[in-house]
Amino acid sequence: MNNQEILQLAKNALSIEIAELELLKNRLDGQFLKAVEIINSAKGKLIIVGIGKSAHVGNKMVATLNSTGTPSQFLHASEAIHGDLGVIQKTDVVLCISNSGNSPEIVKLAPFLKQYSSSLIGMTGNLKSKLAEFSDVILNTFVEKEACPIKLAPTSSTTVQMALGDALAVCLMELNGFKESDFAKFHPGGSLGKNLTAKVDQFLSPQKPHVSEEASLRDIIISVSSSKHGITVVTNGDDITGVITDGDLRRMLMSEQDLSKFIAKEIMSKNPKSIDKNALAKEAMQILKDKNIGQLIVTENGKYFGIIDIHKLLDEGIN
Repeated sequence: MNNQEILQLAKNALSIEIAELELLKNRLDGQFLKAVEIINSAKGKLIIVGIGKSAHVGNKMVATLNSTGTPSQFLHASEAIHGDLGVIQKTDVVLCISNSGNSPEIVKLAPFLKQYSSSLIGMTGNLKSKLAEFSDVILNTFVEKEACPIKLAPTSSTTVQMALGDALAVCLMELNGFKESDFAKFHPGGSLGKNLTAKVDQFLSPQKPHVSEEASLRDIIISVSSSKHGITVVTNGDDITGVITDGDLRRMLMSEQDLSKFIAKEIMSKNPKSIDKNALAKEAMQILKDKNIGQLIVTENGKYFGIIDIHKLLDEGIN
């Protein structure tokens, strides 16, 4: 098989799955609405049951639902019939996933899932299956054909199941009024969490270079050189009046001959950009990008508090 044939095979698989997703979208009906209502109004949690490939889909659904405000738990069908049914409480809703709806474990389990829960939602591609028979609500995931070349391996069917799970999660998020701040609470780690919750003062440089307005050129050079950021802040008491960068010094040294007379307030750039230490780090990053600068002054109640550097933010995944 040559490269072109491989690419065509991949495109065919995607086309089949896209077509199946379109069919799924067009048959969403009152059963889907009822499933959303049941889950949203449940006094307990949502328990998702599956076996085989459907178990992997179920685990992904649980992860998505938990992270978007719908408490969920996965229960493997084979473990359920050997003692783990005890996890289901009468206030819980069960969503059981099975493409055929007739696998031996599901057939044995379905009556108990219905009996032990407040409602049983069946997600199946077979509306005449045992799972469909016992379900209070049926989410139809029928596919006309799998995307694999021999039309047997779960491909289109698992894609449809996954997509329907995402649709449920999205609707439940909206009904629950789930906001960006709520999402942040469940994602404190990694770049997602940092971009949503991290504050400026978490990324401050350990150095806090500064000079007075009357500082000599020698003191300015020492202050700038002592900072790895190549910058020093000019202050008048507690007030920030300007900044001097190593670039400012280079330009002055190239244009002037008698340097002994210069003091900080004659060299500094006035009205430097700043941000409060309690602001979100992503806000600092936006200012740095917009102004095409490498450092930003951090303040507390308008007073000089420190410096935040764009490289530190990039290293921490802030964007």
